Amino acid sequence: MAGVLHFLLLLFLHCGSFILISAGPEDGTTTVDSDAAFTTTESLFSAGRTNFSEVPTTGFTTSNSKLTTKPPTTTTTTERLTGDTGKTAERAVSGKDAEEEEGPLELERRSTRSIKVAKKPKTIQKKPKLITKKPKVVTKAKPQVKKSVSPSVATETVPQCPPLGLESLKVKDNQLRASSFKRKGLGPHRGRLNIQSGIEDGDIYDGAWCAQYRDKKQWLEVDARQLTRFTGVILQGRNSIWSWDVVHTYKVQFSNDSLVWKPCMNGTEEAVFEGNQDAETPVLALFNTSTVARYIRINPQTWYQNGTDGDICLRAEVLGCTLPDPNNIYAWQTQPAESRDKLDFRHHNYKEMRKLMKLVNEACPDITRIYSIGKSYTGLKLYVMEISDNPGKHELGEPEFRYVAGMHGNEVLGRELLLNLMQYICQEYKRGDQRIVHLVKETRIHLLPSMNPDGYEMAFKKGSELSGWALGRYSYEGIDMNHNFADLNSVMWTAIELETDRSKLINHYFPIPEQYTSEEAFVASETRAVINWMQDIPFVLSANLHGGELVVTYPYDMTRDWAPREHTPTSDESFFRWLATAYASTNQVMSNPDRRPCHNKDFLRYNNIINGADWHNVPGSMNDFSYLHTNCFEVTVELSCDKFPHASELPIEWENNRESLLIYMEQVHRGIKGVVRDKDTEAGIADAIIKVDDIDHHIRSVADGDYWRLLNPGEYRVTASAEGYYPSSRTCYVMYDHYPTICDFRLTKMPKQRLKEILAKGGKLPKDLQLRLRQLRLRKLRVTTKAMNQRRVAAAKRAKRV
Repeated sequence: MAGVLHFLLLLFLHCGSFILISAGPEDGTTTVDSDAAFTTTESLFSAGRTNFSEVPTTGFTTSNSKLTTKPPTTTTTTERLTGDTGKTAERAVSGKDAEEEEGPLELERRSTRSIKVAKKPKTIQKKPKLITKKPKVVTKAKPQVKKSVSPSVATETVPQCPPLGLESLKVKDNQLRASSFKRKGLGPHRGRLNIQSGIEDGDIYDGAWCAQYRDKKQWLEVDARQLTRFTGVILQGRNSIWSWDVVHTYKVQFSNDSLVWKPCMNGTEEAVFEGNQDAETPVLALFNTSTVARYIRINPQTWYQNGTDGDICLRAEVLGCTLPDPNNIYAWQTQPAESRDKLDFRHHNYKEMRKLMKLVNEACPDITRIYSIGKSYTGLKLYVMEISDNPGKHELGEPEFRYVAGMHGNEVLGRELLLNLMQYICQEYKRGDQRIVHLVKETRIHLLPSMNPDGYEMAFKKGSELSGWALGRYSYEGIDMNHNFADLNSVMWTAIELETDRSKLINHYFPIPEQYTSEEAFVASETRAVINWMQDIPFVLSANLHGGELVVTYPYDMTRDWAPREHTPTSDESFFRWLATAYASTNQVMSNPDRRPCHNKDFLRYNNIINGADWHNVPGSMNDFSYLHTNCFEVTVELSCDKFPHASELPIEWENNRESLLIYMEQVHRGIKGVVRDKDTEAGIADAIIKVDDIDHHIRSVADGDYWRLLNPGEYRVTASAEGYYPSSRTCYVMYDHYPTICDFRLTKMPKQRLKEILAKGGKLPKDLQLRLRQLRLRKLRVTTKAMNQRRVAAAKRAKRV
């Protein structure tokens, strides 16, 4: 029988047929819908055999919008993505335990089907409740064929599928076609959800697919490259600062050969779906019955006219589950393998993140510690996971490293990668992986997975694909934290312009301006907490994890003359380029020479690294503040084109970034390190200045006298100086090894400093100090006498002239 079914499948594929699957409302059985052009057959792709992961669902209610466009007898409903939806979904979980275990609001939990509207709207509002109760029944049911039921009764009950990957670029450019397009910059390859346009109108990086003609025959086509169960579409308008173009309503068609097309039906009539009313809010529409096919088309019906100048423009994502391939028909279209690491690959809200961190701490109590550096505006704690062989203690000579994620709450991949990283380090340390053991014993690691938990919770309630480009980016107060740190760049450049004596200029440890520290200053509580954290712990190296692009940027992030973009290097330009390259070259996606640009800039031309100010001007960035106010070097890593990847993509993203995360941490051991001590007492000297010749940026020793200076391989002349001590210089050689060169310093106190300390203790002066003081007095006396004699001679000469 299986052989016959496989033969029938191949036959129908050849003839351009496909299968519509729908589940009955009560018994969980499947129904095959067909017409004269599409012959009925038993489905080989029942709900129990699809290869998508089912996500638990919770009940919720949605606001249903009625369409009044033609045909007048057919009205479809889609979910309008508003804040009320997320709130309702959250209320549907009852009890504290349920709230603790609540997962991210994936697409299947927050949308409605395209249905025929009955006379009483109450029946429509009950639909989502029916959907949420049936997934388990359908997935367990045996595939079978029943007589077709009435379209007004038939509803799909299988869980929704993940996105195909238009936004994440899993869908390649050659899989997208269109009926027409205005120009290259508005081609079908630009019709991706959340794609961002360039700032110049008419360039090759515009923000949507736009049809050349303004009629109902235009379409955007997606080739899934193998049989796929399509379940819905997400639509956006055009991203542009010059134009306003949105599609108000649209139809959907399916095909197996791109020649014969069948429309998505709403009962006995072709379904018309509601599109967008603004350009940025994603609108999700789910099909009344899922459809198995290879191709899908989005066919706009009405759009914003703008008089006679309105264009048909859209950005889209398609939801679909790739079907099993038992006969290996699509062997060439293999998906990337899942991660071999046994980690918790899903999106974690605040409570789930806290639970996971606690589990890691309980699994590895000897090397982990959880602490909080402060609270967000709404009172959520900013938790940090410390990983070290002696948690809670700074060890002499051991560098401090930090990763910060979630500065922008809707850029969530960094958050999940850090949660995966702490799990991975714990597991591998217990397993005895020598690389991880060495890293833990030689480094004190701090992981802050969520700097902006308030923003994350807003984006989390909408879920991946539905939160748009900006929802959750800012703090609860509406502050962009990447522009919220003290602008020390302007302080430095102003001092350089005004000061004529360069010896009086400072190049590090710039103080924070008083107006920034006042209570009235518009500074986020999260920003203040991170600044205090930076001042309390002597970090050496850091990375700030973002999303929405694929590039590593390094300081300065701010241009000197407030230009929109201009290359603005630091004195450590060469080492910052090394740091950025260390991450980018080991990242599997960034290092792929065949990848396409994410949005509107091709960073492959720059080897996926760029000076931050050369990309765009960012005053008040955390990178610049860290470099100018502390000893810490920091870069920004843009991890993915998609700010909020679907949970199904997290294992692959971990594989893409795992080696990069480890390699970058290991760079904290490059350069030189040592201890600056008092030559007499051997005590460490705090705040000693470490100067490297030809690099106009100094660093300082910390409380115990230890220091770390990140440097590229080479020969350096290094000088250590401290108040009350004679400076000391030596030559240090940095090799290509994965460990630093030891350069210790022992400083001799100046006599005045020793005299002050001895007299303060009420002690007697030693003979060497007495001799030194006598020599200083004689020297001073000789200098004074010489000056007096010179003045007398000069006065005598003037008297003779008179």
